[in-house]
Amino acid sequence: MNALDTFRDAVGESGAVCVRGGGTRWAVGGLPRPGTREVVAPSGVKRHDPAEMIVSVGAGTPLGDLREVLRPTGQETTLDGPDGCTVGGVLAVGHSSLRRARVGALTDALLEANCVGANGRTFTAGGPTVKNVTGYDLCRLLVGSLGTLALMGEVLLRTRPAPEHAMWLEGEVEPDEVAAACYRPSCVLWDGTTTSVCLEGYQVDVVEEVSILRRLGFREVGGSPVLPPFRARWAGNVPEGAVLEIGTGVLHQPLPADLPLVDPAVARLAGRVKVSFDPTGRLNPGRDPYREAA
Repeated sequence: MNALDTFRDAVGESGAVCVRGGGTRWAVGGLPRPGTREVVAPSGVKRHDPAEMIVSVGAGTPLGDLREVLRPTGQETTLDGPDGCTVGGVLAVGHSSLRRARVGALTDALLEANCVGANGRTFTAGGPTVKNVTGYDLCRLLVGSLGTLALMGEVLLRTRPAPEHAMWLEGEVEPDEVAAACYRPSCVLWDGTTTSVCLEGYQVDVVEEVSILRRLGFREVGGSPVLPPFRARWAGNVPEGAVLEIGTGVLHQPLPADLPLVDPAVARLAGRVKVSFDPTGRLNPGRDPYREAA
């Protein structure tokens, strides 16, 4: 019996069930309902084809392990997350990397997913090449669904060339000055006072842009700033304690007392999708992809 079959049997055909990954963002979307049975997805890198720029991996694989496998080939994926997170957990939460301007959105990373549905049967969403896939793009639907539609067991991801050099800088400078001084920075963050910027690429290019930013008053730092836990759409201002991703419209802010309401039309559509995939509501009951949390 292979790992996916074992995972299918663990999920079973009835009873509330959820997949437990690294638990690094377990509260996003709310905690599973008490009494929900926890299972673990398969782990390990199955196959990496550097020439085709794809990697097949168990959804329970720690993201750090995947990075170690890819590093010798000079490749990476668009997945990003806190220490201890798993590949499936990153996909389930659906938060794109801060480096989205360079690596792309998280929904573009998942080519194929071998899943277990609410009926306890396995199915495959997507395919190894986009041109061979017909019908609905279920992979994009699964990313960010918090496991409420299906439970991912094994996934096929795109890889991409990793940058030769990377550096974070910050300064009390307006973010538009960064856009004027740099060619496609990987990330620009603004808290209303300080701009943080990530530069990536060939070392000679990064060094040249760093020298330009230093003249503007930027200084080197060890990495990205610590961001508040709640993510929302930018509404035209940066509240106190919030940080804006320039170019994406994602606002990181402290958890508000009242979470914003989902548009009723969106909620109705999401409800119909949920019922079509999970009529009895057994997959990750209590969790809501449209509700953010710490």
